[in-house]
Amino acid sequence: MKQIILFICMVIGCYSCSTSKKSQTASQSVVSVEFNADSAYAFCAAQCSFGPRVMNSEAHERCGNWIQQRFTQYGYAVEMQKADLKGYDGTTLRSTNIIARSAVTAKPAILICAHWDSRPWADNDPDEANWRTPVMAANDGASGVAVMLELARLLQQNDSASVDADFICFDAEDWGVPQWEDKADGDSWALGAQYWASSYSPEGRKYQYAILLDMVGGQGAKFYHEAYSMHYARSVVERVWQAADAAGYGSFFPAKDGGGVTDDHVPVNEKAGIPCIDIINHYPDCEQSSFGPTWHTVNDDMQHIDRTTLKAVGQTLVQLIFQK
Repeated sequence: MKQIILFICMVIGCYSCSTSKKSQTASQSVVSVEFNADSAYAFCAAQCSFGPRVMNSEAHERCGNWIQQRFTQYGYAVEMQKADLKGYDGTTLRSTNIIARSAVTAKPAILICAHWDSRPWADNDPDEANWRTPVMAANDGASGVAVMLELARLLQQNDSASVDADFICFDAEDWGVPQWEDKADGDSWALGAQYWASSYSPEGRKYQYAILLDMVGGQGAKFYHEAYSMHYARSVVERVWQAADAAGYGSFFPAKDGGGVTDDHVPVNEKAGIPCIDIINHYPDCEQSSFGPTWHTVNDDMQHIDRTTLKAVGQTLVQLIFQK
């Protein structure tokens, strides 16, 4: 998922959170709704049980149908937005964005998204013999969808949310140029998000903002301020990080800069015009990758998924969605 191209300090200047926000955080009451990390973990494992969800594979199709059924079970109207997209190498990718819409109410609406496809090549694996092996993508894909499914389940059970939340599982995110090609092409990533964002119209449903979940279940994960998020949607970053503090998970969301990432939130911001942030893990001291030791390797499996990380991200979003 996402490119390793870091959007270095950009021209975005000040990333430090304003101290005036602390009083706002202190005034937030902790919501009573509990995010169930065991449930999210089971949703993650269920996706992996299909095998790597590589584009054009049977596992990909079967898992997509399973995700659709889960959102439908939780009361969402689901659209399977299909398109034939072109990979960097000319491969036709049979893509399906899974769009889950809640009933329209008078509440403000937000959008939560993640990608659900698997990287077809473990091209960052320390063993070169694994480079052309598909990635199981427990963290890099399945974890974000798992958190969304658990949120959808909670929203069905509780009508006290302060906002309506729609969900999108973006497809064809991880077919970006492999490292052995020794070239960079930012447009080869996030193809499903590019397609959705180009066709989005606010006349259908206008979103206040959007949140992308990317690699939100890894062991030892922390979530730093991502540069494109700060550039396009700084106020949303601040809102989410305040919710993390209020929910008791501020240690997972340090007020530090993590660089910029080519990811699904970029076309959501630039093409759809929706302020969108990326909650994405950042490992500043990991020699193998700042995305963590399992990124684009054969070790991105359920053994390296941590319920505590899923809980920290999920409860932060519950705090955001249900706080009054």
